[in-house]
Amino acid sequence: MTKMIRFGLALALVSAALLPMAAEARGGGVQVTRSGKCAPHTTWKLKLSKDDGRIETDFEVDQNRVGRDWKVTLKHNGNRFFRGVRTTQAPSGSFEVRRFTTNAPRSDKIVARARNLRSGVLCKGTARI
Repeated sequence: MTKMIRFGLALALVSAALLPMAAEARGGGVQVTRSGKCAPHTTWKLKLSKDDGRIETDFEVDQNRVGRDWKVTLKHNGNRFFRGVRTTQAPSGSFEVRRFTTNAPRSDKIVARARNLRSGVLCKGTARI
């Protein structure tokens, strides 16, 4: 009887140890969110999620003004993986850029920056995952 109890406990411990790895493999793993303010009425949010050996990067800027153009750059460990212009959209006056990059074997540092082409306001966020 004690062998069965020990076997059951060992099985429960192994299952508990493997559960987080299985969740991360399905994309439900590590997630980091950072946010900040870049002007009186402008905010940014940077969200990173590990997803099947890649990093999903979501960068959002909310200016509360529709039709404003922003130059956006995303870098992963110093290497650019996205550059483009985005325009704030109705109804919220915001835009979002969602891109994937590789997951390095070491710590990953993502830097997102957006510059308003009209006012020059700079929004910059950094996160590590």
